[in-house]
Amino acid sequence: MMASASARQGPKIVSKSSAGGAGAAGVGGPPVMPLASPLMGKKKKPFLGMPAPLGYVPGLGRGATGFTTRSDIGPARDANDPVDDRHAPPGKRTVGDQMKKNEDEEEDLNDTNYDEFNGYAGSLFSSGPYEKDDEEADAIYAALDKRMDERRKERRELREKDEIEKYRMERPKIQQQFSDLKRKLSEVSEEEWLSIPEVGDARNKRQRNPRYEKLTPMPDSFFSKHLKTGENHTTVDPLQGLGGLSTPYPGSMTPGTGELDMRKIGQARNTLMDMRLSQVSDSVSGQTVVDPKGYLTDLNSMIPTHGGDISDIKKARLLLKSVRETNPHHPPAWIASARLEEVTGKLQVARNLIMKGTEMCPKSEDVWLEAARLQPGDTAKAVVAQAVRHLPQSVRIYIRAAELETDIRAKKRVLRKALENVSKSVRLWKTAVELEEPEDARIMLSRAVECCPTSVELWLALARLETYENARRVLNKARENIPTDRHIWIMAAKLEEANLNAQMVDKIIDRAITSLRANGVEINREQWIQDAEECDKAGSVTTCQAVIRAVIGIGIEEEDRKHTWMEDSDSCVSHGALECARAIYAHALQVFPSKKSVWLRAAYFEKNNGTRESLEALLQRAVAHCPKAEVLWLMGAKSKWLAEDVPAARSILALAFQANPNSEEIWLAAVKLESENNEYERARRLLAKARSSAPTARVFMKSVKLEWVLGNIAAAQELCTEALKHYEDFPKLWMMRGQIEEQGENMDKAREAYNQGLKKCPHSGGLWLLLSRLEERVGQLTRARAILEKARLKNPQIPELWLESVRLEFRAGLKNISNTLMAKALQECPNSGILWAEAVFLEARPQRKTKSVDALKKCEHDPHVLLAVAKLFWSERKISKAREWFLRTVKIEPDLGDAWALFYKFEQQHGTEEQQEEVRKRCENTEPRHGELWCNESKHVLNWQKKTAEILAGVAGKIKNTF
Repeated sequence: MMASASARQGPKIVSKSSAGGAGAAGVGGPPVMPLASPLMGKKKKPFLGMPAPLGYVPGLGRGATGFTTRSDIGPARDANDPVDDRHAPPGKRTVGDQMKKNEDEEEDLNDTNYDEFNGYAGSLFSSGPYEKDDEEADAIYAALDKRMDERRKERRELREKDEIEKYRMERPKIQQQFSDLKRKLSEVSEEEWLSIPEVGDARNKRQRNPRYEKLTPMPDSFFSKHLKTGENHTTVDPLQGLGGLSTPYPGSMTPGTGELDMRKIGQARNTLMDMRLSQVSDSVSGQTVVDPKGYLTDLNSMIPTHGGDISDIKKARLLLKSVRETNPHHPPAWIASARLEEVTGKLQVARNLIMKGTEMCPKSEDVWLEAARLQPGDTAKAVVAQAVRHLPQSVRIYIRAAELETDIRAKKRVLRKALENVSKSVRLWKTAVELEEPEDARIMLSRAVECCPTSVELWLALARLETYENARRVLNKARENIPTDRHIWIMAAKLEEANLNAQMVDKIIDRAITSLRANGVEINREQWIQDAEECDKAGSVTTCQAVIRAVIGIGIEEEDRKHTWMEDSDSCVSHGALECARAIYAHALQVFPSKKSVWLRAAYFEKNNGTRESLEALLQRAVAHCPKAEVLWLMGAKSKWLAEDVPAARSILALAFQANPNSEEIWLAAVKLESENNEYERARRLLAKARSSAPTARVFMKSVKLEWVLGNIAAAQELCTEALKHYEDFPKLWMMRGQIEEQGENMDKAREAYNQGLKKCPHSGGLWLLLSRLEERVGQLTRARAILEKARLKNPQIPELWLESVRLEFRAGLKNISNTLMAKALQECPNSGILWAEAVFLEARPQRKTKSVDALKKCEHDPHVLLAVAKLFWSERKISKAREWFLRTVKIEPDLGDAWALFYKFEQQHGTEEQQEEVRKRCENTEPRHGELWCNESKHVLNWQKKTAEILAGVAGKIKNTF
């Protein structure tokens, strides 16, 4: 029944069954004839006009599956075909546009796009029209989002950076996890390395042990013999397998086609020899200068040095030939052709080509100059003479002709002939004047300025050679001819200064500015400052200062003056123009007489670059204008004290007291002045007066220190007790109290003082360190360790506590524990230079360099890390590198005394006396105050009166090369 229904179902079913169904006839069989049956005339079945049931597939009962027809998928239409609607709007006129629209409109109902709170992602109104109001609203929202994002940007970036660092610390890369194991590979010995078993080699014996092909040069007779015998072939050449039986392998000779021409090989060798001989001939006289012994060895240099391929040279040669033939009057083609031949070693061909170029382009200056360059000696002179006939106005050719002459008189003759033809050339005049004596040069220059009245250089050169009166006339005439050049005015000012007419210098410079502006010249401030620097270097100080005064304020806004002038002075100092910098400071101080910062900059400039007298004169003016600036008073007093003029220093401090009655700094400076000069009673009286009128913690500390160093222990303790009643949160007082007790071997009282201090000042690293060292000194290692652990818990970010813990374990011989502690310390304080410096020398010697690289990555500009690298190079005996790193360290942090002491020790071992003296002087000028080794020496009670040089020698003497 199913089969008959399918047979009656119209053309679609018939096509399917005939195409591949099980009941269809085979391909090429007889056509199926319709059966004449009574069924044909019966009434139609009721289901024929109805739709098929759900899931019905025609022909499925017969097995007619696995294929589709065009009627199933619709008509075949290309994406670019027009749609049926002839009046469709733009964007909907092709089938592809309609398909894109349908794809865009489909909502993504995937489970991954669903959210319990928001539903499906996407806009609810995406299908609606997008109007101008919507665009404005979107722009407003976007601006708001951008503003909110900018407000949170810095915090967000910092948070992301911290999160990334934290993530990297918690989950390091595989490479970082195995870095310590990689470094341990350096400890593997050669025997252990060789004992590692090799991976099995599966290749056969011939592959494992290849025999290298031996090549032996064959004589020419061998080739000629085998060429004759190889005319009749009875076997197929294996090289001919690629091309057939008759076609030879590419690159090989066709068999049976002649002989090897030995005569041509000999000719080629002779040509090579001739070319080599012509190349080594003397370019001046043509005589050969061949060294017979080194000739054969020198033949290796016959290989062209152009670095190109032979085929590239041939292509270039062909291309240039084509250019020459198509445009023979084009000079660059001839020059390029000649240079190509010169590079490839064919010098004679190059000469012939360029001479042909001079015939084709007789008016080209470049071709003639190239010809003169390529030709030897006298031939070049002939070429230049010919060039002058064709180009009598060419300056470059005349200059080349003068260069070819070896005799001075001949050069002068050529240049004078040139000046007859080209009298307006400044270059020719300058070249000619350089060859003359001063008197002849003056005569020539007077003629030169007539011919070239607009050349500033010629006018200035003439003014230099003339007398004072004549020079003034020359410069006046130059100003008339060239009213827009500043150099003439500056030269005039220098002339007046050289003839002791200093009052005219300022007038000339002011007149110069006025005149140049009147002639429309813009005053370029930077150019004038450069001219002033040149005047300074030439010794014209007055002119330099006049120029600075005239132009320093031009083109600067009023609020930018101070900042710009300070930058200008620094720039002049860096260029070595000290008088320019001094003039800038003088002008700035006139404009800003009450600015303390400008006075300070000027004072430091005089201290570093001037004399003591200039510094003191400046400071006297400074304190008159800024009487409240304590540092200026102190600098003046110190300058007098260093000059051993103690009464003058006292008088300066007395004046400072009047201006600043209760200044702690001035009180302490007066005390230091008296104590350094052994006036202890005056110092005590001053301190007592200071404690009554300006009581501060520092004043009390200095009072205790003075009694302590003078040996009055009881008075020091009494003062310390009194001070702690007022300033119990000042840790240095507790430290001094404990140290005084330690000095008297009262360990219990010292411990009690430190403990009391830590109750009041729990965040003082120095107190924790003193207490732990006290316990270690009395043998209580466990208690010292516990104290440091407690200190680290309260102050995890103080690197000195971690460093002391590491060193404590190292001194106790527990190196593994010290390494573990160092790793924890570097996690807590990853940017601490003192920890990284210690970590470098905790490593074994082979790993120190790697550790120093890690330290430099973390703390690139930390002086302790730079010092550790210098010590590392020192330990490896790399003297020059160590010195370079020591210099870098003291430049970055000149206040680090340890660096100066190590540098001095290094120079004592490896440097000269001059280098040692230089380090000592620089250290004295810097006066460092910090550094672990330095403070241990300088703050010791027995060394309180030692100078910087003595402390430097003492610290250097205690350093041992244990690293």
